[in-house]
This record gives sequence, structure tokens and C-alpha cells, in this order.
Amino acid sequence: MKRVRITASATSALPRSLLIAICVIYVLAGLFGRDPWKNEDAAGFGIMWTMAHGHLSDWLLPNIAGKPIYDNGPLVSWLGALAIRAFSWLDAPDAARIVTGLCFYITCTFIWYGTYLLGRRPEVQPFKYAFGGEPEPRDYGRTLADGALLILLACFGLAERGHETTATVGQLTLISMAIYGLVRSLDKPRQGAVWFGLALGGMALASSALMTLSLWIAGIVAAVVCRALPLRMLLLVSTPITLLIACTWPLAALKFADGARRWLGEWADIGVDTFSGPTLASLSYIVKNLALFAWPAWPLAAWSLYSWRGMRRAPHIAISLVFALTLLVLIVLQAHQGNQLFMLVLPALSIIAAFGLPTLKRGTVNAIDWFAVLSFTVLAGFVWLVWLAGITGFPASTARNLRRLVPGFQPEFSWVTLISALIVTGAWVTLVAWRVSRSPKVLWRSVVLSSGGTTLMWVLLMTLWLPVVNYGRTYRDVAAQISAHLPADYTCIRTARVGDAQLASFAYFGNMRFGSSDDDCDVLLRQDSQDYSEPLSLAPYEWRQLWEGRRAADRDERFRLYVLQERPWRRAARPR
Repeated sequence: MKRVRITASATSALPRSLLIAICVIYVLAGLFGRDPWKNEDAAGFGIMWTMAHGHLSDWLLPNIAGKPIYDNGPLVSWLGALAIRAFSWLDAPDAARIVTGLCFYITCTFIWYGTYLLGRRPEVQPFKYAFGGEPEPRDYGRTLADGALLILLACFGLAERGHETTATVGQLTLISMAIYGLVRSLDKPRQGAVWFGLALGGMALASSALMTLSLWIAGIVAAVVCRALPLRMLLLVSTPITLLIACTWPLAALKFADGARRWLGEWADIGVDTFSGPTLASLSYIVKNLALFAWPAWPLAAWSLYSWRGMRRAPHIAISLVFALTLLVLIVLQAHQGNQLFMLVLPALSIIAAFGLPTLKRGTVNAIDWFAVLSFTVLAGFVWLVWLAGITGFPASTARNLRRLVPGFQPEFSWVTLISALIVTGAWVTLVAWRVSRSPKVLWRSVVLSSGGTTLMWVLLMTLWLPVVNYGRTYRDVAAQISAHLPADYTCIRTARVGDAQLASFAYFGNMRFGSSDDDCDVLLRQDSQDYSEPLSLAPYEWRQLWEGRRAADRDERFRLYVLQERPWRRAARPR
């Protein structure tokens, strides 16, 4: 590839205040003041809440109200549980999401510094003019780092997933740390290897053994492909650190928790079964959703790979490309539908995409900008229209559709909500006016509108639409109904087909006591998506239905509550 030809003016720094403001507003919007949402958000919170109010075995073997959860290791749940206990004056979901916000900020930091270090390397520097005028390596690296961070924030799928109380948010941070460790090892081999080892060790505690092994292999392959990486140092320093950290939790569980051997065996099996091979349904889901989830990172990354096609073994391409391909392979090998893993590929794609910004043609930049302006402005107008219909009843057709989608919801006007939405909308108008009137030549101009538009949409959704979204995705009301119909002297509740999110929500909102299949529980809670026969009774007892209901916004779920009691004829036959 020929050297990029740009001038120093193209690397004018994005104002730190603007970049920090976008990050802070993006993360804080929707982080607090809401319930745990269906599905993964509530399930992840349930593990943290159980730990915070449980015993040592609950910390070592993650579970939700006694139901073992084998999907991931406990590291992120530990942090959430500690936050719940440390910030006991907050609602537990808000306290747990403090960890989510911190993980997101740390992810942004690793991505920015990793790109910055790569952008200062000599092989990526622009063409040097005879009489000067080219940017300094430091300025060039900083501009590319700003671009990588803006591209990450612009990704459509990150907004919701990045605000959930799940282990995936912590895994996103650890993958960003692993990439940063490899980049850091280019100029400081020992320090970089330590960072890489710490990241993989944390991944072993936060995900599965197979995921950790895959990322370790990715790091070694990157070192083989890119000879600038210190392969020997990575093997001798990072590998022992990874193994040492990875062994701490299983050994502690085996020593201090009953049933740890079985739990760890299930955890290892599920970690492998998750990537046991794609199905037609999972592949179809990936085809339909991955491109939108990772927009605009993936087209910019594809352009960057084309632009740097002669230097794909160089560190700025090779490191992130190997990680991106490894994670894409894992995504394809998923046995079930889901987009949680989609988020993990975004750091690598964002870094690759940033190096394509200097090579974008002016027409392409203008097309990206106008697409962002038109699409986000129209979407923002739609959000305002639906909010107005809910508050005023006008337009009438929109208000009817809203009532049909969320029956029973009663909109309430809030000045704080309105003012916040007006401020962010005004900021969007100002940003668009600046871009149109100034026509800046800086490299980050092509993504600042995309990231600003994504921030606009997320803030509007989490202000104007937060009450209706929260109403449609929480189990608070259902938990209150179940709790009101429970016998005062019940022993425990046995569940049938109740999902992890529902179990966590009922345990938290209703303060219910759940038991396992081995316990002699006198209450049964079933979740049905279709009509099932009544539960089997054992003489001389029978199950009597106490309650039936569902969330108003969900027509596919139905819950039934039963209590175990003696048959009527047996009570009548007792002597007085």
C-alpha cells in the first residue's frame, strides 16, 4: 500500500470535552432508574443478587435462588455482588450496574490507548512531504484513537447490550485488555505480556475454558503472523499468569463448596456445547442480525483491510484481525440463537476500521454523514412522535397502536425527562449544523455524526421511552401478584419451565423462597407457552390452582401458581 497523504490539519484533535461528554452521556443513559429487563439482564442480576445475600458456596458456584447457572465463570458476578453490598443505599439493580458502567469506561480506555500506540508506529505514518506539513506521529495516533472510540460507540447493537448486568460486558473489557496487551508488547514486551496474561486469566474466571483457550490461541497466532510481537515473552510470561489466575477459583470451589466437582463439570461441558456447531436457525439469525449489530464498524473494517491489503501482517492490522476472525468463528459455531457474542467482536473491528479512515474518499465520507443525518433525524422524530402520542393522545392512530402494544400502561409527564430529551436533541442539531456549515477536513469527521446519532437515539429511548420500555420488559407486577397469592405459611416454591430471568425477578421483587426438585415444596409455579394438563397429584394430596396471570405486554408467557393440599374427601373423612 502507498503511504497515506494527509496534512497536519487533518489530525486536529477532537475536543477532549466533546469526546468525554459523548462517552459519559452514552454510558449513563439507561444505566440507572430501571428494573432488570428480560432476559439476560435480569438473569445476570439474579446471580449477583443471590451472591450478595448468600453464603460462600453461592459466591463460588453461581446460581439464581438455588438454581445452578453454568454459562460463565463468577468474576463479573463477584464484582456486581460486591457493588450491591458496598452501595446498599442504592436499589440493588442500580448498584450492580455501577460495575457495568465501569467496565464500559475501561473498555473505551483500552481501545483508545491500543489504537493510539498502533497509530504512532512508523509503518502507518503518512507520506512525508518535501517541505513538511505532515502530522506528527503522536497527533496521528491520537486522531486514529478518537476514530476507533467513536466507531465503537456508533455500533447499533452495543447500546442495549453494553448496559446490561451480564458477564458479557466484563468479557468485552477483558478482550479489549488482551488486544491492548499485545499492542503494548510491541515496545514493552514484558509489560505487554503481563497485561495479556491478566486479561486471559480474567477471561477464564469470567467466561468458559474454551473461550479462554481460543483467545490464547488467537494471541499466539497473532505473534506468529506478526513477527514484531514477542512470541517467546508471551509464552513464558503471559501463559503462567493465565494458568495461575484460572486455577484459583476452581481450586477454591473444590475446597470450600459442596457439589463443586459436579458444577465445574457442567460448566466445562456447557462451555464446549455452546460452540458444538451451527444449526440452520442459528446461521439464519447471524445472517439477519450481525451486520446491523456491528454497523458501521464492519464496512469500515472491510474497507481498511482492502486499503492495507499489502500490510496485513503489520501489527495495526494483524493483531485485531486475528482476534476478530477467532470471535467470528466462535459466533458461527454457536449452537443456539443469540447476539451476546456479537458484542465481543466490536473492539477488534473498531480498531481495524479506524485505520481505514485516512483512506476514505470525500464522496464516501459525505455519504456516511448524510446517511447518519437522515436516518437518525427520522428515527429521533419517530421517538418524539410516539412519546407525544402517549402523553397527549395525538396522533390518535399512534396512541391506539401504543395502547395495543403495551396494554395497561399509563404514560406520565416528567419535566426532567422532557428537558433531558430537549438538550440531547439540541446537541444533535448543533452537531449537524457544525458538520454541514464547516465541512471539516479532520479524519474523525466521518464517524462523529454516526456516534453522535447513536448516542442521540439511546438517550431519547432511555428518557422519553424509558417508562414504556421498562413496563414492557420487567416482571415487577407479575412478582407482586404472585407474592400476594402465596400462602403465608408456605415452605418453598418448586418451579417448572420458569426461565432464569423470571426466577431472578420473582426472587428479587417478591422475596420468594424457591427450592430445588429434591425439596418437599408445597407451592408450584409453572410457566407455560401453551396449554398443559394440570400437574400430577399424589394421593392423598392434590395441587390446587391459586392464581394465573402474565405480563400485560407479553402474550406468549403465562404463569400458574398451585398449592399442595389434602384432597377434599380425605379431609371430610377425618373424625371430629
